[in-house]
Amino acid sequence: MCGIIGYKGSNQSDNIANNVVLKGLQSLEYRGYDSWGIANIYENNIESTKQIGKIGHINLEDLNLKQTNIAVGHTRWATHGNVTETNAHPHFSSDKKIAVVHNGIIENFQEIRGSLDQKGYKFISQTDTEVIPKLIHYFHYKKNMSFKEAVRQTALKLEGYYAFVAIKHDSDQMIGARNGSPLVLGIGDGEGKNEFYAASDVPAFLNHTNKAVYLDDNEMFIFDNQLEIFNIESNKPVEYNITDITWNAQQAQKGEFKHFMLKEISEQKFTIKKAIEQPKELINKVVDMIKNSVGVFFVACGTSYHAGLAGSYLFSSIAKEHANIVLASEFPNHQDFITKDTLMIAISQSGETADLLQAVRVAKRKGVKIISIVNVMGSTLMRLSDVSVLMNAGPEICVLSTKSYTSQVAILTLLAYTLAGKYEEGKKYIEEASHYVDEIIDNNIEDIENLAYQLKDSKDIFIIGRDLAYPTALECALKVKEVSYIHAEGFAGGELKHGTIALIEEKVPVIVLNTEKTKKEITGNAMEVKSRGAYLIGINDEPNDIYDHYIYVPSVGVTDPILDIIPVQLFAYYLAIARGCDPDKPRNLAKSVTVK
Repeated sequence: MCGIIGYKGSNQSDNIANNVVLKGLQSLEYRGYDSWGIANIYENNIESTKQIGKIGHINLEDLNLKQTNIAVGHTRWATHGNVTETNAHPHFSSDKKIAVVHNGIIENFQEIRGSLDQKGYKFISQTDTEVIPKLIHYFHYKKNMSFKEAVRQTALKLEGYYAFVAIKHDSDQMIGARNGSPLVLGIGDGEGKNEFYAASDVPAFLNHTNKAVYLDDNEMFIFDNQLEIFNIESNKPVEYNITDITWNAQQAQKGEFKHFMLKEISEQKFTIKKAIEQPKELINKVVDMIKNSVGVFFVACGTSYHAGLAGSYLFSSIAKEHANIVLASEFPNHQDFITKDTLMIAISQSGETADLLQAVRVAKRKGVKIISIVNVMGSTLMRLSDVSVLMNAGPEICVLSTKSYTSQVAILTLLAYTLAGKYEEGKKYIEEASHYVDEIIDNNIEDIENLAYQLKDSKDIFIIGRDLAYPTALECALKVKEVSYIHAEGFAGGELKHGTIALIEEKVPVIVLNTEKTKKEITGNAMEVKSRGAYLIGINDEPNDIYDHYIYVPSVGVTDPILDIIPVQLFAYYLAIARGCDPDKPRNLAKSVTVK
């Protein structure tokens, strides 16, 4: 949700700020947004531009901003107020001496706004963000505090999750703070001078530096001639570590692919194997924590929840270990069941999902140990965890998770086998599954594209599966509806007779997912819908006369969930293309949901 980028060069001759911020915002498009804006400081004045719509086609000369060494930018996802230029960021103090870009939600903004109204401050937007620059202005100009102290006092007044960056018209400082929403800092060294970046995510500055500092909750930073970080409450300096980002800017580019989604689907032949390239001592440590716990909870949202559900099946069938699976947004309602002996395994691509972080904090207050399976080094989830297993999937730019899902399932499969004392066997099975990815894509891609164009006008698509294919069915349905906007529903085959079969009409597409263990039962379910006119699409290792369309996927036993999702990822992609949708940036969705 929303994207922030700020740049500060070390002196006025660094006339690249607008270009850095523009390119940074374009690299953050995957986060989802509806409007954007940029502000800079030029000759003790703040200049700005704001627009509704996309920024991808904008060039530097379109900005009509003078070149300078300090600028901030923002892509906005509307939460408070309509999609208008007035509501777009940056937001300003009334005299336009202070500009702020902000991600998150200020829960007490009405209270602050009311107080500022009484002090004579006028508001022009419907946003919660506008209270931030006006509150900074009040502390700085009315209470004679330094710019830094005014920002700190403002942060102390804010309730809710936020990350913001502020600049002042006559200052060469850039100051920001975070609590709950992501903010990562970049440290560059261009031609012997210091350069600083502040962003919602690393891709915003990865073309310039791979040196990153992850800000923690209740911390603020100051870019001056150096980087300083302070605890907001104590005002004491905080020591920080510089992280070397191991993936490069080229990995975050589409290359020969038309869309990131197709690129990331294709990368799974590598990322599945990379997911299990973990230090054996780390996997053993996680397994020991599982064995020594009293109650294991997988907690996640969306695609990661489906991976966790698959993990609960795998733990049961392979390791004979029970694991609860709970949606992160609902986990606080389960907190009465947890104790200090409980173990939480939190699963997330970004490590910044607000609902998941809230669940983790609830668990930590009860003394629960936290293991995270996460893709982003230094993310908030990783820092809150006792132990983290990195997915090693590289940047996932498409809003839809594809390679993250199979990476998560691969790691959970490896953990299940290690729990059963079969680490090497599990690793072998997962590596074997990864070798089939190219075959599945190359042998089916043209056929799947044709199928998508054939079914692009469908009102509904249903997906059925049993056992390990049930979580896959849920994930298949999510991919279809996220990217093509066709209503899709995944469910266990045995649930057909409990209501859903009433929705089956002539020519309604039904995707049938098979596993070796459940093939006979799911075939029976398929025949039930076939007799009511359904158009059957079988995903299987062998054809069946009842299928109207057949897609071959080899049967690989317990690693079936890793491979069965791939043809449906492709199907969802081509449905989007056929329906004129943008597969990388679906409407109303964002890559990282950083508000509750």
